[in-house]
Amino acid sequence: MSAKDAIRHRAQTFCDAYGLRTPILLAPMAGACPPSLSIAVGNGGGLGACGALFFTPDEIVEWAAAVRAETNGAFQLNLFLPGPEPTRDPQHEAVVRDFLGQWGPEVPKTAGDSPLQDFDAQCDAVLEAGPAIISSVMGLFDPGYVNRIKAQGIKWFATITTVAEARAAEAAGADVVIAQGAEAGGHRGAFEPEKAEAQAIGLFSLLPAVVDAVDLPVVAAGGIADGRGIAAALILGASAVQIGTGFMRCPESGLASAWTDAIAAAQPEDTMLTRAYSGRAGRGIATDYARAAVLADAPAPAPYPVQRGFTAGMRAQATKNNDISRMQAWAGQSARLAQDVPAAELLTTLWDEAQEMLG
Repeated sequence: MSAKDAIRHRAQTFCDAYGLRTPILLAPMAGACPPSLSIAVGNGGGLGACGALFFTPDEIVEWAAAVRAETNGAFQLNLFLPGPEPTRDPQHEAVVRDFLGQWGPEVPKTAGDSPLQDFDAQCDAVLEAGPAIISSVMGLFDPGYVNRIKAQGIKWFATITTVAEARAAEAAGADVVIAQGAEAGGHRGAFEPEKAEAQAIGLFSLLPAVVDAVDLPVVAAGGIADGRGIAAALILGASAVQIGTGFMRCPESGLASAWTDAIAAAQPEDTMLTRAYSGRAGRGIATDYARAAVLADAPAPAPYPVQRGFTAGMRAQATKNNDISRMQAWAGQSARLAQDVPAAELLTTLWDEAQEMLG
C-alpha cells in the first residue's frame, strides 16, 4: 500500500467506525455548540458535538434529543473533569473585583461563590442521553465511569495536550485520543492547570509524537480550519481532525456578530492565552480587556471557577452590547481561515480541498 493509500485507508477506517462520511469532527465548544450547528455538521457527514460544561442534566438530555431528532449522524458529548477546590484569598479577590469594576458592572463579593454543575449528575445524564461518543477534557474519567461507558457500548475520546497524557489515556481505556495543540481556541485541555502555558505544545510537534507513542486512533485538534491543515494532519498520522473556530462563522453557530467579525479579522498574533476570563488558561481574541489584564499593574486573576463568576457580569454586558473589547471571544490561531458559509457546505468544501491535496 502506498503512503497516500495508507492515509486514505486510515481516515476511511475511522469514518466507517463512527458512521461518518468525512473525518471531520466539530469541537465540543462549551457555550458555542447549539443543536443547529451539530445538526448541520452531522447532516453534512461529520460528527456533531456539545461541550456540556454549563448544562444541567436536563439540558444535556434535551440537547441530545434535539440533535437526534434532526440527524441520523453520531455526536459526542463532552465533559470537563472537575479540578480541586480553589484556594480563596478574600483580600486578593477584592482587588480583582475592583479591577473588573473598571470594565463592567460592579462585581458583588458573592459573585465568585457560584458552584459549577454537579459533575456526577452530568455524568449520569450523558449516559442517559446515549451518544455514540463521550469525550473528556482536563483529565481522565475514573475507572468506574469508564466501565459504565463501555458497558453501554459508548466510545471514550480523551483530550490530551502532551505525550504523557496520551499514554495515561490509553492506559485508562480510552478508545481514541484527541491531540489538542496550543493553537486551539478556548480552554487548554491540560490535565494539570498550572502546566497549561508551560507545556503549550504546537499541534504539528505534538501530533506525530502522540501517533508514535500510542496504539490508538488520534484526532488532531488546534489550528485546523482549511483543507491544507486537514491534509497536513492526516499526513502526520491523524485518523481525523477536530475543528472549532473554523465553524464559528457559520450561520448555525448563532454567535454575536462582534465575535465572528473579530474571528474573520484575526491574524495568529491577534489571539492570546489568558486566564483573565475564567481563571483557567484559554486562547481567545486579544481584546482590550484581555490585554489590560496582563499589564504590570493588573491583579492576577482569581482561580477557576472564581474568576469566571467575577467576570460574569462584564461578559454578559459585553455580549448584550455586542462589544468585542470586553467579550470572552474564544478563538484559535487560524481564526482568519473561518468562513461565513453554512456548516454542511463548509464541511464538503474542506474535505474536497484536503482530498485534492492528498492526491
